[in-house]
Amino acid sequence: MCRWLELAAECERRLPWGGDGTTFASWLAWRCSLLPRQAREHERIGKRLAELPATRAAFSRGELSYAKVSVLTRIAEPETEERLIEVAEAMTASQLERAVGAYRQLAREEAAEQQEREFLRYDWTDDGSFSMRARLAAEDGALVLRALEAGREALWESRRDDKAEADAQEPASVGAYEHARPSHAEALVAMADLALAGSDRDRASGERYQVVVHVDAPTLAHDADGRCELADGRALAAETARRLSCDGSIVELLERNGEPLSLGRKRRTISPALRRALAARDRGCRFPGCERARFVDGHHLQHWSQGGETNLDNLVSLCRRHHRLVHERGYSVSLDDDGEARFVNQYGIAVPSVPRPPPPSSRVALHDQHRRRRLLIDSKTCRNGTGDRMELGLAVDAILSA
Repeated sequence: MCRWLELAAECERRLPWGGDGTTFASWLAWRCSLLPRQAREHERIGKRLAELPATRAAFSRGELSYAKVSVLTRIAEPETEERLIEVAEAMTASQLERAVGAYRQLAREEAAEQQEREFLRYDWTDDGSFSMRARLAAEDGALVLRALEAGREALWESRRDDKAEADAQEPASVGAYEHARPSHAEALVAMADLALAGSDRDRASGERYQVVVHVDAPTLAHDADGRCELADGRALAAETARRLSCDGSIVELLERNGEPLSLGRKRRTISPALRRALAARDRGCRFPGCERARFVDGHHLQHWSQGGETNLDNLVSLCRRHHRLVHERGYSVSLDDDGEARFVNQYGIAVPSVPRPPPPSSRVALHDQHRRRRLLIDSKTCRNGTGDRMELGLAVDAILSA
């Protein structure tokens, strides 16, 4: 297998590619009856073996399997491959993959690139079914997986309840309620059903994240090397952890040589009372032109891990997209003396401010907005300076003649 990959890499180096738009991976998939993703992986490994002599030698002697080489070639460099080979020899392929996920550190630029490559595509196929394909950043993927697990558990419990009810009514029909564990497709539908059935108006943004992130205190406070990963060991950028912890729940764990010594209590970085005050002041995302009023986070202008206080003067509401811009994309935000949020992009150019969106034109929507803001507006609210009722016709005529 090692020799075959070396020959494939030699073919790519020697033969001309790109003249007719055919890539080497597509040619390899055609000639060797491979799936396209397999051909792309073979192409990648073949290139990396030429740069990693120790890994190539161990692979050629049969000391490393193809699965382990596939993992090692993602992170190994000539100066680190000897140590990584020792680790690989003592682990199974799946253990090595998890260990490498924790070993690899994700830079802010890589996290931003992950987010840039996010997509979700869907369409209706010829047979009438619904097809969907997506790619998400690590933290969003973990959130979706947690939601899928919740959907599967909801289905599983529902089916167990159905089975118990059937047992009570007619024991002979038990077999009709025996089901396999719900599939991911069923869980996705259940997840959508749960989302539409439940109200999220009173849910804090941080409580929507049921994703555990492990990060060392120095890494969170400064750009120092250290642990920053999801619970399953998948690496995260330190800036992503700061964004998630801006408006999340924090648990302090004191360790020594990897052994836990004490566990602090779970605490919210932004209290419910402060969140209500923040929502009343900002009325949604403060980024210029953004109209999102739900699913917004409280962003610390100076992060709490770097000495920033958790108060109104140091907080601003941002939706998830614009919160990412500030953390992973190099944007910055500050509040001026008038309390206006001023944004600067990654190139140092100020983002021009725009006026807040006008109230809704629908009478029902306007009444709903007033009720949410606790504004009691009725027929006696609008009066002129002398206390008389305003004439709608005269007001319209004055506006048209202006």
